Amino acid sequence: MTGRRSSWTLAAFAAPCLPLAALGLPLVVYLPEYYVSELGLSLSVVGAAFLLVRLADIILDPILGGMMDRTRTRIGRFRPWLAAATPVLMIAAYALFMAKPGVGPIYLWASLVVCYVGYSMAVLAHTAWGAVLSPDYQQRSRIYGWWGAGNVVGMILVLLLPPLLAIVFKGDHAAGIQSMGWFIIILLPLTFLLAMGVVGETNVPPVKHAAGLRQYLALIKRPSVQKLLAADLLMGLAPGIAGALFFFFFERIKGFSKAEAGVLLLIYFVAALFGSPIWPALAKKVGKHKSLAIASVAYAVFQLAVVFTPNNQGLFTFNVSNVISMGILILAGLPYSAAPLLVRSMMADIGDEERLHAGVDRTGLLYAVVNGTVKLGHALAIGVFLLLSWLGFDPKIPSAQGDAALITLYAAAPAALGLLVCAIILRYPLDAAAHAEIRRQLDERDAAEPLLSPSPEPHVSPLLAPNPAAE
Repeated sequence: MTGRRSSWTLAAFAAPCLPLAALGLPLVVYLPEYYVSELGLSLSVVGAAFLLVRLADIILDPILGGMMDRTRTRIGRFRPWLAAATPVLMIAAYALFMAKPGVGPIYLWASLVVCYVGYSMAVLAHTAWGAVLSPDYQQRSRIYGWWGAGNVVGMILVLLLPPLLAIVFKGDHAAGIQSMGWFIIILLPLTFLLAMGVVGETNVPPVKHAAGLRQYLALIKRPSVQKLLAADLLMGLAPGIAGALFFFFFERIKGFSKAEAGVLLLIYFVAALFGSPIWPALAKKVGKHKSLAIASVAYAVFQLAVVFTPNNQGLFTFNVSNVISMGILILAGLPYSAAPLLVRSMMADIGDEERLHAGVDRTGLLYAVVNGTVKLGHALAIGVFLLLSWLGFDPKIPSAQGDAALITLYAAAPAALGLLVCAIILRYPLDAAAHAEIRRQLDERDAAEPLLSPSPEPHVSPLLAPNPAAE
């Protein structure tokens, strides 16, 4: 059984990625810089707030993951949590994106706390839900390929708002940030309801089992989990650092305006969207972990190459320099989508390994583990503001020392992390053959113990369900 889902079903499943990615990207790229440059908070205050709240939020993941694993409702295990996260995120998005000059550190801290609680609930429920949509090694890559594409589309759409407002409505940077907030607030309930109404969720057996901090730590001790988490952390930290410094780098070093830098970031993520189907296709040929290794090396090479592109000579002027610059930026963007989708697909395989050995389904806890590494990576990425300030960079006063620090942290550090990912993930043990053997043993055990096996009957709204023949 491959558990193949129709493209319509997977598109509906990926729909919540639009507002979630549209929120996640500004939390790393736009909002820290905005609170410094436009709202008047200091670089160190903003860096500390985003770093410490994100680090504290990591503690919430094993709690939520354990609660999700024990959840049994008429509409499934994960979908109730997605529904509960909706109003929390809408409130947080309004607070963060509609802030006015003069807000203080307490306002920023409180808004971030509410935001990250809702974001943790939604992202953990959504990604864990994807793991139970199919038991097949290759189909999981396809599922998370759609998930990854949805995330990139959400980033692209939210990136389009500031330049469109600037060009069409002559809006300023603050208006662009506020438009991002309204985009998120409107899409959250629409996309969440679409996914929950169309996509089924596999029933789980009513087995009582512990799902707390002890089990969370036990999962981290697994060799396959450790290698995957290390690779995910580093491959998330690398573009996180580059993303946090993107506007500083292209404005200060390359001479682009903020609007032009926004267009460059848009080009980068369009390239990432085209990369989304490449990595599952490559994984089908060479395996998921080797596909991730190739992506990490490609990222390292082209991220470093961006430093050597020519300075701004007119973004919309056609010349050889611009063609070279755009080409390198596109090549740097292609690997961006590889780690998120491949790691989550590989974590679903580890879920089967855990169920075979422990006899219980710990999907929620496993995705709490991987969400923890993502949060740690993003927190450390924003913490680069503190390091950049310590190394002498001032966003208002150029200096040779500060510019050198900016170039090193934007390009060289992420490139080194990408190469380290390759070295780690090539030793990953759970390939297609190993997973096939795990599935064989699980299927045999499930057939012998049907009452303890997950039921394939999905909870789906009959009004929104797709044609079963299309599946």
